[in-house]
Amino acid sequence: MLSSGIIQIFAVRLQKAVNSDVMARVCDITGKKVQVGNNVSHANNKTKRKFYPNLQKKRFYIPEEDTWITLKVSTSALRTINKNGISAVLKKARQSGNILV
Repeated sequence: MLSSGIIQIFAVRLQKAVNSDVMARVCDITGKKVQVGNNVSHANNKTKRKFYPNLQKKRFYIPEEDTWITLKVSTSALRTINKNGISAVLKKARQSGNILV
């Protein structure tokens, strides 16, 4: 049988695991995420590898709401924000379901 102290430790660890804020490698605007592919050697041997999106953590000022928000965005999303403006990009991202801000 397990003692009550060990059970409490397991309960605390389980609660921390459930409540932990795990950060995924996903762009908040475009939804870009890790892709899987192969490394191919000269002898045509294939081994699995991952292609990571170029994500940057960036703060943006929303003048309509008079607030700052922090987003994890890909560099291509940064270019889109520079071109179209943060408000228009956030509106489109909310419609597509990529962001819940």
